[in-house]
Amino acid sequence: MSEELTSEVIADLLATAINAVAATSSLAELDHEASQVRAKDSALMLARRSLGTLSDIDARKAAGALLNEAMSVFGEAVDARRAALEISERASQLEADRLDLTEVVVGDLRVPVGRGHAHLVTQTRASLEAVFVAMGFTVTEGPEVETDWYNFEALNLPPGHPARDMYDTMYLDIGEPETVLLRTHTSPMQIHLLEQAVAEGTLPVHAAMAGRCYRLDTPDARHLPVFHQIEGLVIDRNITFADLAGVIETFTAAYFGPDIHARLRPAYFPFTEPSAEFEITCTICRGVGCRTCSRTGWIELGGCGMVDPAVFAAVGIDPVEWSGFAFGFGIDRCAQMRHQIADMRSLIENDLRFMRQF
Repeated sequence: MSEELTSEVIADLLATAINAVAATSSLAELDHEASQVRAKDSALMLARRSLGTLSDIDARKAAGALLNEAMSVFGEAVDARRAALEISERASQLEADRLDLTEVVVGDLRVPVGRGHAHLVTQTRASLEAVFVAMGFTVTEGPEVETDWYNFEALNLPPGHPARDMYDTMYLDIGEPETVLLRTHTSPMQIHLLEQAVAEGTLPVHAAMAGRCYRLDTPDARHLPVFHQIEGLVIDRNITFADLAGVIETFTAAYFGPDIHARLRPAYFPFTEPSAEFEITCTICRGVGCRTCSRTGWIELGGCGMVDPAVFAAVGIDPVEWSGFAFGFGIDRCAQMRHQIADMRSLIENDLRFMRQF
């Protein structure tokens, strides 16, 4: 091997290149140094081009192998430095974006500063979940963005079904038209839960599921376009409609108090048969009649019924061996009834005079 391409010379060239990489303080500098070392006129590249001047074939092969190894080591050094710089720059970016959330009280320090608290709807959801846990239910959650199959088809609402009209659905511009949507009720969570139970062999199911729902409703005293529901599902052997009525009455007394009762009225829901709407004594007028309950003394809380065999078929459950019931109602409506709020729009107006009451 010639003097110009001894192993010591190549090692020195590599060390110089690695030191230059190690000295970089940013990704831009690193890219610049790496490109300089790999440029045609760099020391390492000139050494590689000089291989042709070696007359000894063995010496040429040995020097070429050393240069290839040097370039490989250099590449590893560049990758290692890049990883370190990315971590450093990410940390610097996070530090630059950090917000100081420490409140500075300006004004009369003798005036006490109030602390924030959970929204009334959040408090109500936690209370409802606690009631159902005490009744033996487990609590689970599900996605707010659903496919048409989970939100409608698996719940016995095929395309074109007239009952879809009452859901005023908000579809998303994702995939095929009208295939992805913001869920209109919490019932799709039943399908997710039953699919999981079938796959894992964990039937029976006694679950409560809560979350946010969306419909193109016009806000009024009892309706909001973005609202919250809680869903109950019981799948077991020998479940009857009497079990459903008992659960509804037990829940009503436990949550609203022993003087508030529930009643069931025949209704239609594609995913339950028979179906019912359940109402409770209006907590604002105590059954006398007011604007909120439309002078009836009762306020509709939600829907319920025995799970339709078509829903069992969609998830692969034998409707002969298993039966069950489902119910769902508005968390916002529960908050309205429990705290005697005449207009549900108060929940979204962010009026501190209202929010501080709860």
